[in-house]
Amino acid sequence: MDVMGDKATLFETGRFVQPSGRDEAGEVVEGVAEDAAEEVRRRIAAESGDVEAMSVLGAMLLRRGDLDGAEPYLRAATAAGDRAAANNLGVLLHQRGYADDAAGWWRVAAVAGSAAAAHALGRHHRERGDEPAAEYWLRQSAEQGHALGAYALADLLEHRGDAGAERWMRSAAERGHREAAYRLARRLDRRAGGETETGTDGGAAVLEEAEQWYRQASARGHRRAALHLGAILEKRGELKEAGRWYLTSAKDGEARAACALGFLLRDAGDTESAAVWWLRAAQDGDGNAANALGALHAERGEPQTAERWYRAAMDAGDDNGAYNLGLLCAEQGRTAQAEQWYRRAAYAGHREAANALAILLLQGGDATGAEPWFSKAAEAGSVDAAFNLGILFAGRGEDTVALRWYERAAGAGHTEAALQVGIARLRDGDESGAERYLRCAAGGGSAEAAYRLATVLDARRPPVPAHELGETVHEKSECEEWYERAASLGHRRAQVRVGMLAAARGDVVEAARWYREAAEAGSRNGAFNLGLLLAREGSEPEAAVWWTRAADAGHGRAALRLALVYARRGELAEGQRWADRAVALGPAEVAERAARLRDALRQELSA
Repeated sequence: MDVMGDKATLFETGRFVQPSGRDEAGEVVEGVAEDAAEEVRRRIAAESGDVEAMSVLGAMLLRRGDLDGAEPYLRAATAAGDRAAANNLGVLLHQRGYADDAAGWWRVAAVAGSAAAAHALGRHHRERGDEPAAEYWLRQSAEQGHALGAYALADLLEHRGDAGAERWMRSAAERGHREAAYRLARRLDRRAGGETETGTDGGAAVLEEAEQWYRQASARGHRRAALHLGAILEKRGELKEAGRWYLTSAKDGEARAACALGFLLRDAGDTESAAVWWLRAAQDGDGNAANALGALHAERGEPQTAERWYRAAMDAGDDNGAYNLGLLCAEQGRTAQAEQWYRRAAYAGHREAANALAILLLQGGDATGAEPWFSKAAEAGSVDAAFNLGILFAGRGEDTVALRWYERAAGAGHTEAALQVGIARLRDGDESGAERYLRCAAGGGSAEAAYRLATVLDARRPPVPAHELGETVHEKSECEEWYERAASLGHRRAQVRVGMLAAARGDVVEAARWYREAAEAGSRNGAFNLGLLLAREGSEPEAAVWWTRAADAGHGRAALRLALVYARRGELAEGQRWADRAVALGPAEVAERAARLRDALRQELSA
């Protein structure tokens, strides 16, 4: 047992004596001479029959480890009715291996009111499986305000699932028991997480209380409490303080704290220091740190070292090690080995490995083998796997099944899946449903979704009067904002549309900018419209350059424009060539006009 005396009694009476010690040179440390003198005085008093002196002297010798010297004094004081001596005699006998005899003396002391003895007796009964007796004596100790008794009672009740455990854990924590403070904080932390997930009010207040208990335990040197306190602070964005607690915990040997500190340092740009802490954590068996070291060496172009650390992570029981080995092999073109590692991680329940394995099989033409792995990954919560299943079923023409998987992925926030659901809803005529999904996808950064959402909104708005150059620019509508969002993300049709809207507002410079950007990205409509704008501004030669680019890309109207340009210049053969091209490209209206122009040029050439 770890209690060397009836602490409450000894502290209250001033009879608690600290053990003596010596420095490295063997000299007497300051204050020890007084302890030695006190021991001599106590010994003299004890020899003269002073019960209190016998009890204190026995406790001093017991604490020093002199069991043989302590026992006669403790027995004599116990026989005289000193409860502290009875408790300490129990401790001495327990250390000698006489547990039952120790329990007898603890019972004597506990009945006499010793909270420490009641605690020790409760522990004794619990070790022997007698929980009712253990609870009785631990409760006696706890109700007297004994911190260790309150903690042991809370532990027993918690083991049984008794709701009263928290009360006693709190009681022990309030009396400075650091493990109780930590366990109370963990209980509150989990409760706060549950309330946050269910949307119940009060989660923040519970988490705040948990933080305070973590702080109390951390301040008393509890390394796991310091780890969790660091995690709370990091999540809140207080990185400097979080790093300080991670450092405290890591220095005390907590591998997870060393790993977390490494990630903080990496995010701050200090990869060298991060590697030092990851190495320390990995050597202590932290698989996450080993994976981080593997990734670091892979980024540095050191695949062999990376592989070694990934294997170390795997040996530490971290399935990410096998998955990362698969990724490493896949990057090196070692497909067979990649499949082997993906399978190992996937069979262990790693959902992203299952998804990667399915992709590998699909790339190898084994769609039948890929499907069950996609399903396993999706059922385990892989959003990418759910989306990939949608692609797989869509490729087979099973649109209903594909849509179901797309909806599942979209519900989890997958941008491309939301786009596919939006497109499917538009195809089915469900405009309001389509808008909801397109907004999700557009908000997630999908240029195509932003463009399609803009077209949906554009179709609803009333016609806008035509604007002449120089008119006041009207306020942008929501659909224009989405067109611009898509255009800024590189969507060519959106860029053309934004250019058209700018031109309609009379903003020629803005229109030209967007047309040019679309044209340079390969949009034939962008090139054609840019040509129109330049021609209107009097730059027909430059306009012809852009019309040529558009016509070469298959734009019939651009070819007709070129035919007219060359006809006006008197270059009839070139005009006839572009007219032929316009006839071939269409559409019908353009082809008809181009045919008339071609015939006229032909007659002119043959005249």
